Amino acid sequence: MNTGFDIKADIKNMEFIYGEDVYGPITEKRKLDDIRQSLSDPNVEGPEYVYAVAMDVAKKEHRQDLINRNLLYGAMIFGSGIIGEEPVRSQGHIHAISPSCNASTCEVYEIWSGEAYIYMQETAKDQPGRCFAVHAKAGDVVIVPPSWAHATVNADPKEPMLFGAWCVRDYGFDYDDVRAHNGVAYFPKVKDDHVVFVKNNAYQSEDIIIKEARSYPEFHLKQGIPIYTQYEHNRDLFTFVTQPQTAAAIWENFEP
Repeated sequence: MNTGFDIKADIKNMEFIYGEDVYGPITEKRKLDDIRQSLSDPNVEGPEYVYAVAMDVAKKEHRQDLINRNLLYGAMIFGSGIIGEEPVRSQGHIHAISPSCNASTCEVYEIWSGEAYIYMQETAKDQPGRCFAVHAKAGDVVIVPPSWAHATVNADPKEPMLFGAWCVRDYGFDYDDVRAHNGVAYFPKVKDDHVVFVKNNAYQSEDIIIKEARSYPEFHLKQGIPIYTQYEHNRDLFTFVTQPQTAAAIWENFEP
C-alpha cells in the first residue's frame, strides 16, 4: 500500500497497525447489523463485521498542524464477501453541516488496495439528481462534493478493499433522507462476480452514470502521489475540504 505514511492492515482481525512515527486510534469495527437499514434486503445473513474505520490517523509531527487546520485523515478496511446479493458497502449518508465552516463538506478518497465504487447522488430526495458510480483502483483518487449523498462499495468481493480519506475534523453524518428511502438510489449487487447497480424504486431517478476515476487538476492534485504526501508538500492544498466555500465555482457544475 502506497499510503504516504507508516500504516499496515491486519486484514484477518480488521485492525490497523501504526508505525512509530504515526498516531491513530483503536480501529472501530462496523457490524452487519449497523448497515441493515440501507440494504436492499435487510434480513440477509452475512459476516458479523463488514468494515472497520480508524479516524484521525497521521504522522505525529503533523498532529498540531492538522488540528489547527481542522483537517482529518481516516483509514478504512472493507471486508471481502457478499451480503445477500450485495458486496460489502457503507450504508450511505450526507455530510451534515459542520459548525466550523457552516456548510456541508466534501471528502477526498484514495484507494490503497483492491477496487472500489464510490457511489454518489446529488440529493437523497425523491428526485436524487445525477447519480454516479466511480470505479477506482489502487492509487486512484475520487472526490465527493459537499451535500451529495454517497456510499462506498467494495468493487471486487473476492478481495478486501482499503482506502484513506481527507475530511473535515468536525464531520457529522445525516442519514435521515437516505434511510427514508431505504438506501441510496441504486443498490450495488453482485452478478457473475461483477458489481452492477440496480435502481431503488423509492426514488424517481434517471440513469446511473458509471465511470472510471479521473484526475483533479482543478484542485491541483497530482496523480501517482499519495494524498497524504501531497499535504506534506503543500499544507494548504486541502483547504477546499475544510472550507468548501473556497471552491464554490468548482462545485457548481461538478462531475466526479
